[in-house]
Order: sequence, then structure tokens, then C-alpha cells
Amino acid sequence: MIEVGKKIKALRTEKNWTQADIAKKLNLTVAAFSKIETQVTDISLSRLEQLASVFDVSLADLLGFSNKLPDVNESDELKQARETIERQSAKINHLQEYIITLYERLHQVKPENS
Repeated sequence: MIEVGKKIKALRTEKNWTQADIAKKLNLTVAAFSKIETQVTDISLSRLEQLASVFDVSLADLLGFSNKLPDVNESDELKQARETIERQSAKINHLQEYIITLYERLHQVKPENS
């Protein structure tokens, strides 16, 4: 699996930044950023884009991709990344369905008492 947290930590330490420095730039608590860096929590695409911007690297670089032709290990990493994206998409779809259901329940018209 592409370990984005390790890449984030490497970029952060390369710039001699603390977790607090990055958390402030992302408008997060240090605890929330720490969970991203240690991969305790999933990271959204928009947050990845923010991190790439903060570190002044491309999203591909942040995700550990390069311009060279993939070898066998990188192909495995790409496959695992695709599987991770598919799992995240499934979670998003589930959450969307849940939100729609809640919205419908909140806006149901209650039957009048006869």
C-alpha cells in the first residue's frame, strides 16, 4: 500500500516543520493532523491536495508516484491504491445514502390526526 503518512512525515521533517506547523496551515488540531500522518484516519482527496500545496509538490509526488516506468512493486502499489480508492468510494456512497435517508426522514410530512 502507498503509505502517504510516511511520505507526509518525510516531507515535513525535510522542511524541519513540526506537526503543529502543518496543522496550523491546514486549520486542523495537532491531534487531527497526527492521525493523518500516522494513517489512523483516512484522508480525503481535498486534504491531499491541500498537503501537496503546503509542501509545494504535485499530488502524484505526494502519493509516491513518479514519471519513471513502473516496476513490479510499483504496479502492486498502484493496484493497492486503486483498491483503497474503491473502498473509500464505497464509504462515500454509503454516507451519501445515509444522509439522503436522514434528510428524507427529517422532511417527512407527519399524517394529520383524524
